[in-house]
Amino acid sequence: MRIIAGSAKGRTLASPDGATRPTSDRAREGIFSTVESLIDFDSGLHVLDLFAGTGAWGLEAASRGASHVDLVEREAKAVAVCRENISRVGLPVKVHLASVEKWLTQAAHLKYGLVFLDPPYVLANEKVESILSQLLTSEWLEPGALVCVERPSAGKNFTWPAQFTPLRERKYGLAAVHYATWASL
Repeated sequence: MRIIAGSAKGRTLASPDGATRPTSDRAREGIFSTVESLIDFDSGLHVLDLFAGTGAWGLEAASRGASHVDLVEREAKAVAVCRENISRVGLPVKVHLASVEKWLTQAAHLKYGLVFLDPPYVLANEKVESILSQLLTSEWLEPGALVCVERPSAGKNFTWPAQFTPLRERKYGLAAVHYATWASL
């Protein structure tokens, strides 16, 4: 795995054995191509990477110019790999050892314009939808925020909670990435 573009382009990333399911470089390149066609990747962008795994999505966002990136991961092995990857790319990214659900119960200290959710495929869609609703009730999102959710391309279809406007879905092998925006009332 490597960083695809930006200030850390080409830097390699570590991956833990068995603890995560890293998104391939090719899929990440496609995901960021879609993201950059949907939002302005400016220096003021705050990014939240939930179920961070290796931190590749958040680190890619930082390399492309995001001003603040938080990685949230509950597995200690994966957090150690995130820390190693942060060191490898030399970008100011924060990693938090906590479950996503627990971390989101904190008072929102930032509003995020881009959120990635790449939960384990075994996590039920209903649980993912609950986490998305928690993002809204805890006021973690900026108006117009883009949210990207990776789910398995086979199996039960993923649906967005009513407060989100689905934009598109892209398939990358066994993965399907769903894109939606949230507009505040």
